[in-house]
Amino acid sequence: MPFTHPDAGTLIEEVQAEYMARYGGPDGTPLDPEMFDPPQGAFFIGYLEGAPVAMGGWRFRADVTAFGRLRAAEIKRMYVGLGARRRGLARAVLAHLESTARSAGADLMVLETGIEQPEAIALYTSSGYQLIEKFGHYKWSPKSRSYGKPL
Repeated sequence: MPFTHPDAGTLIEEVQAEYMARYGGPDGTPLDPEMFDPPQGAFFIGYLEGAPVAMGGWRFRADVTAFGRLRAAEIKRMYVGLGARRRGLARAVLAHLESTARSAGADLMVLETGIEQPEAIALYTSSGYQLIEKFGHYKWSPKSRSYGKPL
């Protein structure tokens, strides 16, 4: 599904509101919707009973390496709506992102998150992600954390 789909827009508004509450501002990472178009990336929306409740995408990042891996895919805009949490959907989205990135040729999955999102950090670390050198739009921020996992 394209990043520009209206259902993605609805979920992006929700996640930006959550960032406002947690960090005092939206995520300002510049994202060109085309970066999620195959073959350089992918974007997915999950539905429950016809309603969009989860999303996530990945894009290749030639400038990020870790664990001796050189073909990184970065997770972006992974989110599960408030009413759909605690059902395993975040783990399912994460597994799908890893699987599709691996199938597209990635040998490393990376992401940025922040200390005001302890649930996300718990999900990633329990899924095998480890702290790596900071990268990306918020690498300067003391609240930012970068994680990676060999695929």
